[in-house]
Amino acid sequence: MKIEDILKERILVIDGAMGTMIQRYTLEEADFRGERFKNHTHPLKGNNDILSITRPDIIKAIHCQYLEAGADIIETNTFSGTTIAQADYHLEDAVYDLNFYSAKIAKEAAEEFTKKDPSKPRFVAGAMGPTNKTASLSPDVNNPGYRAITFDELALAFKQQAKGLIDGGADILLLETIIDTLNVKAALFAIQELFDEIGRKLPVMVSGTITDASGRTLSGQTTEAFLISVSHVPLLSIGLNCALGASQLRPYLQVLNEKAPFFVSAYPNAGLPNEFGHYDQSPEEMGQQVEVFLKEGLINIVGGCCGTTPDHIKLIADIASRYKPRLVDAPLSEVNNL
Repeated sequence: MKIEDILKERILVIDGAMGTMIQRYTLEEADFRGERFKNHTHPLKGNNDILSITRPDIIKAIHCQYLEAGADIIETNTFSGTTIAQADYHLEDAVYDLNFYSAKIAKEAAEEFTKKDPSKPRFVAGAMGPTNKTASLSPDVNNPGYRAITFDELALAFKQQAKGLIDGGADILLLETIIDTLNVKAALFAIQELFDEIGRKLPVMVSGTITDASGRTLSGQTTEAFLISVSHVPLLSIGLNCALGASQLRPYLQVLNEKAPFFVSAYPNAGLPNEFGHYDQSPEEMGQQVEVFLKEGLINIVGGCCGTTPDHIKLIADIASRYKPRLVDAPLSEVNNL
């Protein structure tokens, strides 16, 4: 059954934080290096994406915990899976394998759970983070015209990542935590080019980030402007994640609900971080805030970002099962012709 058809019938649940779960393990440099990278000349501790190669057992266990909690969609462990982000660790050459094996692990877990209950198919979203460089903003306050990266460099990096994710078995491509719309436009361009080359398409989800109380992305766009900027592509969904907790996200989801011709997603943080950078919001408190979205009919896909765990996702899944999904005004045939 196609995910587009399921989304018309019920709200789907996406998983929670991968990094939060990895932190529960006491991992050392050797875990990140494994056998393959044991002689690598630069430190690798903290490069969570590479654990899909060196500690696949941990990554699969985390996926299974989220699936057990009720997630319909699990994200691959590839938030920093571009050559641009992996350059920090001098691991550009490992990018294809990193994405391929991350998707493969997630797909194995999803298929195992789908086999247990075919009436509840599970999907793998190939996670594509924003990279650590922006195309719209200068990293040098003294030189506002300077750019650390070009559109073409971004497009090439995203295309390489998407290829690995698709080859590994991803069902969806998810461009998430978008702070700079020009970055995601490069990614969308690359993905469409790749689809043309391989002769098939995957559903594409886009999820932006409102960075603060101004209600704008880091590159200065309002929610509506962000939506308009990416609406030239036939998306499965448009949404928001990270940076804010559920209650702070609500007004911007109301904008997407009113304006978006696509399905709408939301996976906020577990509240706002405390003074130590930790997220204290309980599953119950987060669930109460998320339920407001559901009562108002704002979303089609819901889950959690930073600080969320399988306990949060289990409660969100239980709550979501009681509500109808947001109605998409434009028929999908029209959306796909945008």
